[in-house]
Amino acid sequence: MHTALLSDLALARRLERTEAHANMASVESRHRRAPALGATWCDVDGTWAMFDGVGSPLTQSFGLGCFAAPTAAHFDAIEAFFTARGADTMQEVCSMADPAVLSLLGDRGYRPVECSAVLWQPLPRVEARPTTVAVRRIERGEVEAWAGVAARGWAEMPELASFIREFALIGAEAEDTHAFVAEIDGVAVATGSLHLHDGVALMTGASTVPEARGQGAQRALLDARLAFARAQQAEIAMMVAAPGSASQRNAQRVGFQIAYSRVKWSRAAS
Repeated sequence: MHTALLSDLALARRLERTEAHANMASVESRHRRAPALGATWCDVDGTWAMFDGVGSPLTQSFGLGCFAAPTAAHFDAIEAFFTARGADTMQEVCSMADPAVLSLLGDRGYRPVECSAVLWQPLPRVEARPTTVAVRRIERGEVEAWAGVAARGWAEMPELASFIREFALIGAEAEDTHAFVAEIDGVAVATGSLHLHDGVALMTGASTVPEARGQGAQRALLDARLAFARAQQAEIAMMVAAPGSASQRNAQRVGFQIAYSRVKWSRAAS
């Protein structure tokens, strides 16, 4: 009989902190690569606010209302962090956060701009399956080539190529993040990464070049990353997807279930 996975605030805190930690590590990686940008982060009573440049998807907060009861003073401090750097305030809010956060968001003029689903499962044992795809962790000297493959996976949107490549570079060089490549006949065709924190493995960085899609590269990458995470004593795997997307459906097909939803709220810089 199928047993449902149960979600609660304790799980939400663990998953939210893992994604916040992954983003913090990327912000610090950005600072090492481009110190003039001023990438940085701060902790406001459990809410982590991060600046990675105006307009970066990493420029936002995580954990609002999950680790402490939200107050006007919390909002003041978070908004001041972003406004001082010329950025809009973006707050990613978990559906299990303290309900008081909703009235504060409304009172302060925030508007919803994005929804996401957070999925998880106890880390499964991965059985070896026949495949023509070889997967391995990349070496430090392969980061540039790995980022190039990741960017090629977005070939249908060439205007994003340079952004995806730079984003992949800072992610691959972030602390506690491990980058993997999938190869077919010795040719790199797909990428994937994971970030480890507090026994949780966050799956990120999925990209496959157009000519190699449909050959099992992403499934092989997922299996390899899950096996690696188990070897590192991780207990939980998580990923984030757009609600109802193909990514969500694919995750559910391999055992992930929705833990909760999130909404990103935006307030223009004053």
